[in-house]
Amino acid sequence: MTDAQNSSQPLPEQSPSMFQALHPVYQALVCEFVIEVPACPFAADSAPEAINVAEAQAWLQQVDTEIQVHQLRQFLQTTPMANEAVLRGLLLHHLHKTIKSPADRDKIDFLLVQYFSYCAPSGLADSDVDLEYVAQVLEPVIGPESPKLPTWLAPLETLLQSASHCQRLSELLHSGALEQGRKLKAQVRDRFFDPSAMVAFARFSFMIRRIFFRLMHDDLNAIQDGLRELERRGTHAIDCRRAQFSAEEPTARLRMICQSWKVMFHAEYSSGQPLRMLVDLRAAVDDALQGGSAKAPQAARAAAAAAESGAPE
Repeated sequence: MTDAQNSSQPLPEQSPSMFQALHPVYQALVCEFVIEVPACPFAADSAPEAINVAEAQAWLQQVDTEIQVHQLRQFLQTTPMANEAVLRGLLLHHLHKTIKSPADRDKIDFLLVQYFSYCAPSGLADSDVDLEYVAQVLEPVIGPESPKLPTWLAPLETLLQSASHCQRLSELLHSGALEQGRKLKAQVRDRFFDPSAMVAFARFSFMIRRIFFRLMHDDLNAIQDGLRELERRGTHAIDCRRAQFSAEEPTARLRMICQSWKVMFHAEYSSGQPLRMLVDLRAAVDDALQGGSAKAPQAARAAAAAAESGAPE
């Protein structure tokens, strides 16, 4: 076990009741993503005393190895099973592992943000999301913590400030804040599991996610407003080849697509291709409003390329 892991608060032993609680979630994951693993060594209705902890742990580990973080994200953002107890159980299960792979780190990173998002009030103001508050919400999974941003994580605050000044999604994607945040998580290696680091990364990812959604909806609204203005001017088709649509794409169809994107991005917001299309579509609508050329500005092309890597996790 690493020094960073040793510095964490003691975690409760994995118990038969914990495996019993996680069983339906893992069974659902196996079914949804057609994961080929041996049958679970215990039934859903097994009494806790009938569950062999070592066998149950080995089975969960097999499923963990096969499940990718994007699959876990997709499942937990769409299933009604993702309540506070389930998210807490999944976090404790992964945090309890003596040896944590980079995939485990990515899952823990996502689960911390998902747990915080679930437990925090919907009307929470940005100014209230400080390290102390995040640590308070995460206490059931990481233990009591007096939060302080480690000096080696100072770049997180700089990245967050940069992201907060972005006015549109293309700026956020082009800023590099998302990619640099991911790189920092990988660079700190096992220090990620230090409780103060997990609090800092959870706050960073939550705020980046919030900024991302805000800008994404602003872009969608701007596109729809622009399309209505074009129709008011008598324009009912525009050149959207840069966004992988036709040279004369009907504005009515584009409005329907934007409506469907609002639903899609709410459920799963890490799809690089639709993000790139969204960035390019706003550029195309802006260009049509200005009566400009068909070529995308360099900044728009760079932002579209950045969208390839997806949204914040």
